[in-house]
Amino acid sequence: MRAESPAVPHTLGRAAPTPDGMRRALGSFATGVTVVTGLDGEDEPVGFACQSFASVSLEPPLVLFCADHRGRAWPRIRASGRFCVNVLAEGQAGLCERFGSRRGAKYEGLGWDLSPWGTPSLRGVLMRAHAEVYAVHAAGDHDVVIGRVLELETEIGAEQRPMLFFRGRFGVDGAPAAPPALPTGRFTWGMGDLWG
Repeated sequence: MRAESPAVPHTLGRAAPTPDGMRRALGSFATGVTVVTGLDGEDEPVGFACQSFASVSLEPPLVLFCADHRGRAWPRIRASGRFCVNVLAEGQAGLCERFGSRRGAKYEGLGWDLSPWGTPSLRGVLMRAHAEVYAVHAAGDHDVVIGRVLELETEIGAEQRPMLFFRGRFGVDGAPAAPPALPTGRFTWGMGDLWG
């Protein structure tokens, strides 16, 4: 015999979570860290740090990432129609900082290669997924981007550990590296603050 479920009202008189509350609570879900790269309409390389990346489907091969649609890089990548998701290794916090900031030239002094698919490939990463934009769904202040995978490169950094982001810091064991700080001293990378 099952207990009757009471009707749940649309609101229980409680306030919806704030952005800071969302960031704190959802920071308990450890994620990998990626850099999404592409070329803009004038063949300039662009990219941004992104921790919201996942596999969607095996047939057809689809992946997704989420990008702030107010950002500067994502609209330029979207217009080109192709992108590369570079999965970062544990020791690549410098790449995360470089692509997670709105400051500076992302590719200045950085070694990278142009893939056969016309996407920037970062060196020394764990894996690369080259894809074309398959669908884009607006969701709040972000776009959910579905990409059809064109090629996977998986043996690049096979012996390295992944970069993980957990509770506002890199790593989950030992003494994790402190995340990059903004000029104000307040760290805000994560949950899409500077993505796109």
